[in-house]
Amino acid sequence: MKPLVECVPNFSEGRRPEVVEQIADAVRRTPGATLLDATSDADHNRSVLTFVGSPEGVESAAFAAIARAAELIDMTRHSGEHPRIGATDVVPFIPIRGVEMGECVAIARRLGQRVGEELGIPVFLYEEAATRPERANLANLRKGEYEGLREAIATDPNRAPDFGPAELGSAGATVIGARAPLIAYNIYLNTDDVEAAKKIARAIRHSGGGLRFIKALGLLVEGRAQVSMNLTDYTRTSLPLVQEMVRREAARYGYQVAYAELIGLIPGQALVDAARWYLQLDLFDDNQILERQIETADAGDIVPAAFLDAVSSGDPAPGGGSAAALAGALAAALAGMVARTTIGKKKYAEVEGAMQEATRIADDLRARLAQAITDDSVAFEAVMDAYRLPKTDPTRDGAIQDALYHAAEVPLETARLAVQALEQLQVVATQGNLNAATDAAAGAYLAQAALESAVLNVLVNLQDLSDEAAVQAFGEQAAVLRDAGRRLASGVTATVADRMGLG
Repeated sequence: MKPLVECVPNFSEGRRPEVVEQIADAVRRTPGATLLDATSDADHNRSVLTFVGSPEGVESAAFAAIARAAELIDMTRHSGEHPRIGATDVVPFIPIRGVEMGECVAIARRLGQRVGEELGIPVFLYEEAATRPERANLANLRKGEYEGLREAIATDPNRAPDFGPAELGSAGATVIGARAPLIAYNIYLNTDDVEAAKKIARAIRHSGGGLRFIKALGLLVEGRAQVSMNLTDYTRTSLPLVQEMVRREAARYGYQVAYAELIGLIPGQALVDAARWYLQLDLFDDNQILERQIETADAGDIVPAAFLDAVSSGDPAPGGGSAAALAGALAAALAGMVARTTIGKKKYAEVEGAMQEATRIADDLRARLAQAITDDSVAFEAVMDAYRLPKTDPTRDGAIQDALYHAAEVPLETARLAVQALEQLQVVATQGNLNAATDAAAGAYLAQAALESAVLNVLVNLQDLSDEAAVQAFGEQAAVLRDAGRRLASGVTATVADRMGLG
């Protein structure tokens, strides 16, 4: 599977939905990034976006969102309950799949330098990306908030930014870093006694001698006292433990928990753990969850009904590009299947090593082509989103061109992977188990179908691409891949026919 990074930027705007929507659109229009959630709070005057994607896509989307926020949010006029120092207040990168924390640190530092140099916004690095131990804690960087930092940044060497100018403009400063997943969780009390909420927050947060992996503030939100918290490691300090400690502390002052809320998204396991604790399900197994068993059953269904239904639904995506990627993934799977039926057979001992290598390569190709099924649909939707922008929007033409370029990149990569699958099919057709030779030939036909369909999708996206050099480069690469694939497919089927005496 392709690497996946999450980004959860916080913006100092929660009262103007049209502004938040424009920032969210900057993410949506970025190839390789998918917006999952947007949550706003008017009292905090703050919004949180959650998006995921490839490391490159997420990094680009974060820059686009920061740039848009700098244009739309004036910190000299901002007020809200939540501590903040900038229009884009904090931008954390979280490794989700196939990515190490060090890679997210590198993303944070590259982005920080770019924001500082190109946008002229002071940038501080925090958490795992921090350049100084005292800057790992976000609260230290927010000390004095925007107003206090505006005075200190130019005179106090300890408040100098890691990147960008040592002065604050209307966009303020931005904190960028890398961290593990956290849970943003707020508990409301049945009172407007904000002082009680502040005392409770002080008692439960780690810096006040409370629970490890808890950051907390006491605020007044919508006329209620709120204990606003971040759980920085829910696996070591759980939601139920936090909930019960807040409940106990509130009782000291004669108050009760009224209700709670989540900001943004939460790992499902955290909710499972909470249910296990409160229901006292000591012997509970996660496999007892109905939906998980259904997912497992669906995964074991040989017919991919959901995908077939989606293709035939009448919606334009998933369409031919995704179907091409599926055909390629099937071709790679057949290459792996033929190799595995060969491994361990005495008759084919001499090619054992070659078959093991073919298995490894085929499995990697299958995973990458499976991901391309989704990537193609996402790329197509990005093109449609760009065309839907108002014709008066000055960013429309650029967004369309960027989307078309990426929409050509994705099927070109599918074509390239299909050719690589054909190379492995040639290996297994020539040396693999004769009893599975026809499977290699079937794989070749599928791979060729994937290749031809993918090339067609490349060419159609080039029609409206204005970059002539890119059009020529894409076209030349597609032609080379198509010619190579046709030769390989013909070779595989001829080899199989020859080995099986089919004439």
